[in-house]
Amino acid sequence: MKSLLGRIRLLVRSRSPLIALITWEEERLERHVGRMARDEELAVYCWRQTTGLTVSGTPIPETQGLYEALQHIAVSLPESAVFLLFDAQEELKKSKVVRALRDVEPVLGARTQALVFVCPTLSVPRELEKDLMVMDVPLPDRGEVSRLLRVMLRQQTLELDPVRFERFVQSSLGLTEKEIKRSYARILLAGQGFDDTALLEMGRAKRQAIRRSRHLEFFEQVEDMSGVGGLSQLKEWLDRRGKAFGQDARDFGLPEPKGVFLLGVQGCGKSLTAKAVAGSFQIPLLRLDVSALFQGGGPVEESLRDTIRIAESIAPAVLWIDELEKGFSGGTGGAAFGAFLTWLQEKTAPVFVVATANEVRGLPPELLRKGRFDEIFFVDLPSVHERLSILEIHLRRRQRNPEDFDLYQAAEETEKYSGAELEQVIIEAMFNAFAEGRELSNRDLTRVIRDTVPLAVTMDDRLKELREWAGPRTRPASQDRRRIDYFADFREVE
Repeated sequence: MKSLLGRIRLLVRSRSPLIALITWEEERLERHVGRMARDEELAVYCWRQTTGLTVSGTPIPETQGLYEALQHIAVSLPESAVFLLFDAQEELKKSKVVRALRDVEPVLGARTQALVFVCPTLSVPRELEKDLMVMDVPLPDRGEVSRLLRVMLRQQTLELDPVRFERFVQSSLGLTEKEIKRSYARILLAGQGFDDTALLEMGRAKRQAIRRSRHLEFFEQVEDMSGVGGLSQLKEWLDRRGKAFGQDARDFGLPEPKGVFLLGVQGCGKSLTAKAVAGSFQIPLLRLDVSALFQGGGPVEESLRDTIRIAESIAPAVLWIDELEKGFSGGTGGAAFGAFLTWLQEKTAPVFVVATANEVRGLPPELLRKGRFDEIFFVDLPSVHERLSILEIHLRRRQRNPEDFDLYQAAEETEKYSGAELEQVIIEAMFNAFAEGRELSNRDLTRVIRDTVPLAVTMDDRLKELREWAGPRTRPASQDRRRIDYFADFREVE
């Protein structure tokens, strides 16, 4: 919020009088802007449809309509001031109001006055696009949440140890000020105190608040890379990037890691890796469903801004953009696409973006340019060594000892199987064994493998095209084990 107030202060001083602030938090914004205005020795007026123009809570007659309020400001209020306009979305659809704004704009600038539109959504008239500065209001940051919690604890004469205090602050990030206060009030009313149960309640409140967006999902805890088979080069790269979060890396001169683009064959671990990145970095995960974003029927640019605002408010965090091609193929998305590219290029908040795609050839080239992501990896079908590792992982997950099975044979016989298909081999074999009332055996695995036709066989031509495209443009996620095996065999011969 401090950065936003600084920008507003600069706009007012530089005689840029038309400002729009996108937020649901009217009370919080009015409080902060009011404090900033007093520091700048500016009067503060508010306009609402229910009250008209008011100053210090006192209504000014005959200013119920925004047009009338603008006329009154131009004629009768020459003092330096900030005018907060809270219900102007519908008013801006009126040509008379737009004309009045264009007429009054130079007058306001000369007087060091500013009209500040405050609303959760705003459709800017084309006539005002060059004059109206639109800015998003960030959600409460760590400092604001800490102050809120500290004041509430002092009022209730409660104390929290520093570790638990920090955990509650972290759990509150991503919520509005009002949502945070309501969550704390529920904890107090329940009489349970700020214990582990209350911490879980905060997590649930946060998930519910974020899910209201319809295209965003919040994961507080996910598995780490131990559940991902193969992809050794990608894992090593991510391990190095994970160490670059924190002040030590900034002091060393490193920028915040931007993110990674995972392109590849369907079912080969891109989504699993995206989740595991957050687990390995030990930071929260947000998943953006691009398909829902573009097909939900709402304003895409506004929804994308909400996503970015939430991600930056809970940073450091991982933002997983799933199936990117469903939203941005062919450059669809217009202004939303441009805003997304700008954010990828210029973001400074520690939000690590993991984008996944099965088909990349339709994506605009500017999205794949260096600087948007730190690296682009191609995730191919697993090698025989990776298939062995994947089979072992899925057997252990189901409380089976991999040493009880001939997995080398299974790995050899599952060429062109994806990781997801290897998991289904284990599951289908277990279903068969269970139906026959016996323990899982090697024979069950062999039977399922021989009855399965992997997707890569039926889509062989598309897979070849994808590999040809990715070859010169991406970095392989897996090490080329063929060379390693060749030199190992050569040494044995010597």
